[in-house]
Amino acid sequence: MKSTFSICFLALVFTACEVKPQKINYGNDNCQYCNMTIVDRQHASQIVTDKGRAHKFDAIECMVNYDNEHSNQTVAMYLVNDFKNPSELIDATTATYLISPEISSPMGANLSAFNSEQDAQKTQAEYSGKLCDWEALRQHFKKN
Repeated sequence: MKSTFSICFLALVFTACEVKPQKINYGNDNCQYCNMTIVDRQHASQIVTDKGRAHKFDAIECMVNYDNEHSNQTVAMYLVNDFKNPSELIDATTATYLISPEISSPMGANLSAFNSEQDAQKTQAEYSGKLCDWEALRQHFKKN
């Protein structure tokens, strides 16, 4: 009986700290940074810490601003929704970003993420704007 309890306890501990994204419950979850309800499936984002804690955001700019203010945390994953495939979380560090005044994002930075540079370029040709990578995006928000 004692060994069964120990096995169950260990299983719970290891699954509770699993480092993976959590499902965003659109219309119910709130943004960790601005506390708005997350409803936009094209612009939501998420940080997963090395301890498995997921922080959900209604906009990419909220995630970047939150990360700038909480630089002491160890991040395992930065995730953003792919503009072309709403609700699909992709690696933020390899995404291509478009800042376009013609595409509104929830907090007004007009920032969208794309899984491929080609998709970002096609969208830029249609809507205009500036393309950037993860590092350029982080620098942009440190200045503003």
